[in-house]
Amino acid sequence: MMIGCLCLHGFTGSPWEVEPLAERLRSQFGWLVYTPVLPGHGPQEKLKEASYKAWIYKADLAAQELFKRCEKVYAVGFSMGGMLAAYIAARYPLERLVLLSAAAQYIGVGQLMKDAAVMIENGVKGNMKDHPWHPIFQEKIQTPLQSVAEFRKAVKAVTPFLQDVRIPVFIGQGANDGLVPIRSASYLYEMIGGTAKQLYYYEQSKHFLCHGENQSQVIEDVVRFLDSAFPPSEIVWKSNI
Repeated sequence: MMIGCLCLHGFTGSPWEVEPLAERLRSQFGWLVYTPVLPGHGPQEKLKEASYKAWIYKADLAAQELFKRCEKVYAVGFSMGGMLAAYIAARYPLERLVLLSAAAQYIGVGQLMKDAAVMIENGVKGNMKDHPWHPIFQEKIQTPLQSVAEFRKAVKAVTPFLQDVRIPVFIGQGANDGLVPIRSASYLYEMIGGTAKQLYYYEQSKHFLCHGENQSQVIEDVVRFLDSAFPPSEIVWKSNI
């Protein structure tokens, strides 16, 4: 039986955001793992020319292509991609849904300011570019306001579909996420209509769960969820200390 997994990246991002998990699923299970690039996010594309409708359509089209080739299909969504994946789960007969740092709500101002303070401190010392968050801040600062508005429209458009998600769902959230606040995960947990729901908080992680301090735990937890016949409903705090 051919199994497919759709992995959707986030706003201003790329498949790199989910690649460690995607590669694990390919190597361990031999699944057909599809990590499409959303419109406006390719190296030769302009983000400000892409609309939220194009992002939703691309996710929908990608799901259709997997269902043509596979008997079972899972979906993994990161950040804005998580919201798109939830929309796909409401529209198509997916087997499982994984939401990582899903942006049902966004911009955790408190944590973002803490990270900005560290950036400023490094800047005073003359080594701002050495800080791991430097490329991310540069990316967000340079994002066209028009595109930010489209991102908000995308989230608003797909949020009503959360209640129609009835399949087992894994929700992963970094406790120190400066872009998607921790309350976004609890909101998703409450709004999603199904009863088989797992909510995992990762104490040392920020936004990029597949590349963060709890990377190995995140990947192992997702693999176990996807490979389990009857995943239990649970809320868990994970630490690598």
